[in-house]
Amino acid sequence: MSTMAAAASSAAIPNPSSAFSTASSTTRSPLSILRPSFSFPLRPSPRQSLQISCSTNSKSTAAASPSVTTIDPSLSIPRFSPDEPRKGADILVEALEREGVTDVFAYPGGASMEIHQALTRSRTIRNVLPRHEQGGVFAAEGYARSSGKPGVCIATSGPGATNLVSGLADALLDSVPLVAITGQVPRRMIGTDAFQETPIVEVTRSITKHNYLVLDVDDIPRVVKEAFHLATSGRPGPVLIDIPKDIQQQLAVPDWECEMKLPGYLARLPKPPCQSNLEVITRFISESKKPVLYVGGGCLNSSQELSKFVELTGIPVASTLMGLGAFPVSDELSLSMLGMHGTVYANYAVEHSDLLLAFGVRFDDRGLGAMGFGLPAAMGAAVANPGAVVVDIDGDGSFIMNVQELATIRVENLPVKIMLLNNQHLGMVVQWEDRFYKANRAHTYLGDPSRESEIFPNMLKFAEACGIPASRVTRIADLRAAIQKMLDTPGPYLLDVIVPHQEHVLPMIPSGGSFKDVITEGDGRTKY
Repeated sequence: MSTMAAAASSAAIPNPSSAFSTASSTTRSPLSILRPSFSFPLRPSPRQSLQISCSTNSKSTAAASPSVTTIDPSLSIPRFSPDEPRKGADILVEALEREGVTDVFAYPGGASMEIHQALTRSRTIRNVLPRHEQGGVFAAEGYARSSGKPGVCIATSGPGATNLVSGLADALLDSVPLVAITGQVPRRMIGTDAFQETPIVEVTRSITKHNYLVLDVDDIPRVVKEAFHLATSGRPGPVLIDIPKDIQQQLAVPDWECEMKLPGYLARLPKPPCQSNLEVITRFISESKKPVLYVGGGCLNSSQELSKFVELTGIPVASTLMGLGAFPVSDELSLSMLGMHGTVYANYAVEHSDLLLAFGVRFDDRGLGAMGFGLPAAMGAAVANPGAVVVDIDGDGSFIMNVQELATIRVENLPVKIMLLNNQHLGMVVQWEDRFYKANRAHTYLGDPSRESEIFPNMLKFAEACGIPASRVTRIADLRAAIQKMLDTPGPYLLDVIVPHQEHVLPMIPSGGSFKDVITEGDGRTKY
């Protein structure tokens, strides 16, 4: 099953590999996989008198609201006297400490080993060693999404740095605060096609919010300060810092009082709207007959304000995939998710509304949809929320792309539960083949063609190799007990749920279609 597989319920989450949730409270609400069974009013319930005012935080307009990390004072004793020279790598690590970083996902290499040596000298930063750089950047995303704090990943130069690309692009589309740090060949070797050299700043220019190539060791404190400000303010996103190895080795005395140099960026941050515009909006809301709230990921940290607004106005709420969790799906005014695989009633309400209020959205129901995201993202969520049970609902095609991170969650003993929806196929592509290509299979079967009656590969063996308990379910009658056992077992666990590949993710609006084209019935057993 691919990253577009259906969850066990009738709800459709376009990327179940990214649908991880925590059992304890976190800054961001988890994604729901249950389809609500209530009706909704197209005409809003009686509204109270509405007055709108606006205020902004004078310090930052960051969308993320990081939880405060309490650090043992004895651990924050400086390793260097104020005027003592230290390596650029140590300056970098101390700069991370000053930004409140307590966890990083870093995979070492020749051009980044100075940073790793410095990390071993830190009393406050823990490195969770991924088994692949892509696993590291996806873990940093999961960390940020579930905590509200910026995630940090570190990789070496060349292939290590390029392995971060999918995660950076995903973070940009989904507005996830991320700081990626890469080692680079020494300055004198840049542009010479040196061993493990790639121009990662150029490679990532269009998929990061901003990036830096550090050419002066004295710039490290300022660059790190700017990177975290950029990653968390305005519309959050990923920032990359590329540091040549000789800069990491160079001795310097850091200036921690340096100021950021972002005049153009600071000037463009959102300002409070003028009162006349607010009055116009209030009038539109009061006069509309069928208004709908269209809510995205930008509202995840404004749940209380959103709920108060809905209480005052009685306007029903439709969410994007990223917006799920901003408003409780149990509320009678929740329409759940809209979009290609959204609920019929959410799409219907938006189609027939006379006023659409867009909060924290970019007018696209999904993002990059990267396969291989679920397991490492769940790993990052577990690191960010110690003690919480994290569930990764994954498809077999997506899971196997970063299956190596089973080793990480075992070594770190993270309570990550993997519920694998295993249909031996790339489920989303198979669904399109069934619907639009007369069920012609074009390289979407993931099993062994010579032994189609067998389950291949045996996912339980991957778990066994890493010392992780696992079990398999082949009958619906056994599913509830198996899930309970998975949740009750301490530490990580893999539940391999065998599902038929004929199942389709419905509802579905075909690509390029509109609500009138919505598909609500049928599966792979039907010829189209």
